[in-house]
Amino acid sequence: MLAISAARAGKLAGPADPEGREAGQELGAFDRDAQAPESPVPEGVRSLEVRWIFPGQLETAVAEWFGRFPAETQSREDTYLVDPQLRGLSVKVRGGSALELKVYRGSPGILDLAGRARGRMEFWRKWSLPMSPLHLDIGDVVGWRPVRKRRRISRFALVSRPVVAHAPGPSQEPRCEVELTEIRAHGQDWWTLGFEAKGPAHLLSSELQAAAALVFAQPLPSMEPGPDECRSYAEWLYQPGAAT
Repeated sequence: MLAISAARAGKLAGPADPEGREAGQELGAFDRDAQAPESPVPEGVRSLEVRWIFPGQLETAVAEWFGRFPAETQSREDTYLVDPQLRGLSVKVRGGSALELKVYRGSPGILDLAGRARGRMEFWRKWSLPMSPLHLDIGDVVGWRPVRKRRRISRFALVSRPVVAHAPGPSQEPRCEVELTEIRAHGQDWWTLGFEAKGPAHLLSSELQAAAALVFAQPLPSMEPGPDECRSYAEWLYQPGAAT
């Protein structure tokens, strides 16, 4: 049932174009004067993301490096569907209270901060459905994998020049969330640094790149995140040896 819904969502959105123009062009080929029927599938939230995931425990020096900015801390357990592998899709139960589906929508290219960080940026679209608390531990169900997270989250907005860090709290402004997260999965420690820009499509790239330039104005202690560590949670969980 999940796989069918995910496939429909991906088809409606159009896998190659973050703005869904490909799907609209197919409609116009039949009748350019016809109006598209209202879709029963909500639009979802568009984002542009880049993430690096590293093995081992988070070092104090890295936490202090990230501590230059105001941040809130969250702890939760997310449970990911890993079998069957759904390439281009990520399905998870978020904190036991929501079912989330993310669809990969392509890449605009490489984030390249010379000598500081390099990674592939990815367009995603996300749908989140509230759900009642489960009466069983889904992490014990075959095909699902629990991942415990302790997240530090800073938010950066382009409401002025240069980009500025905002205090924690809800906001409707276009912005980029930056997270430094400790991960515990299948008895192993990992940590991740991720950037997620949300808002109008034409601002996503400038939001992410401005936030990344500010965060990496000081280099990450003793390391330079690169393409080998750059991956989404789903891609990481699919790889042999990752949290297995």
